[in-house]
Amino acid sequence: MSSTASPRPLALVTGASAGIGHELAKLFAINGFDLIATGRSEHTDQAAADLARHGAHVTPVRADLSQSEGVETVWRAVEQAGRPLEAAVLNAGRSIGGAFLDTDLDDELSLIQLNVASVVHLAKHVARHMAGNGRGRILITSSLSATLPTPYETVYGPSRAFTRMFALGLREELKEHGVTVTCLMPGATDSNFHSRAGMNNTAFGPGMKKNSRKEVARQGFLALMNGRAEIVGGDAATKRTAIEHRFLPEPYKAARHATKAKPRH
Repeated sequence: MSSTASPRPLALVTGASAGIGHELAKLFAINGFDLIATGRSEHTDQAAADLARHGAHVTPVRADLSQSEGVETVWRAVEQAGRPLEAAVLNAGRSIGGAFLDTDLDDELSLIQLNVASVVHLAKHVARHMAGNGRGRILITSSLSATLPTPYETVYGPSRAFTRMFALGLREELKEHGVTVTCLMPGATDSNFHSRAGMNNTAFGPGMKKNSRKEVARQGFLALMNGRAEIVGGDAATKRTAIEHRFLPEPYKAARHATKAKPRH
């Protein structure tokens, strides 16, 4: 089945090779979408093959979104599809654990490029494309960490605070163009996210009870399809924490996060 001949709507999912992104991409495939699925790792092609088993035509795009060239590679794949993009999930992101005094500056600048700059860059293409069509749905992944200072993930939390406010601001602008924007804010999730961040020797390591990535993705997908502004992804305790964070002082939240994220020596 060629992508141009398919009657199925088209969705773009970044960070689709693993974790929440892969589960979101699977939900799109199951619910009748074709996919452009991006990832940075060598698992991208295998992830695409897994998604195709659900009946979708899947175009895998291996690209490093922390580089502007990687974002443009992804967008070229959308343009080459020659079809309206009905949904876009800007999900790729990562954290870096450890004391700010010890972490690598280039690594943190790369995180900002991925978590912040690439979202703005890709959203510019997506928003203009969808506004021109008069329809579309955008899901932007933030984090519960957007609601508090995150010592020992010192750059990550602020990057997600940006992503959240960017999503909510863009949502208001795009209303008149028939495009919805939804922000997904997962709590700690059973993916390799914290392991990749070098946080296995913290309270966020393997022993921590975490939310199901399948359930977080399901909640995000439903929120997107229902046009909601934002959704805290996770169980009832995670959602209660998000409500608590509206009222707790920032220094208190910072100290509480530090007890969980500080490496154990």
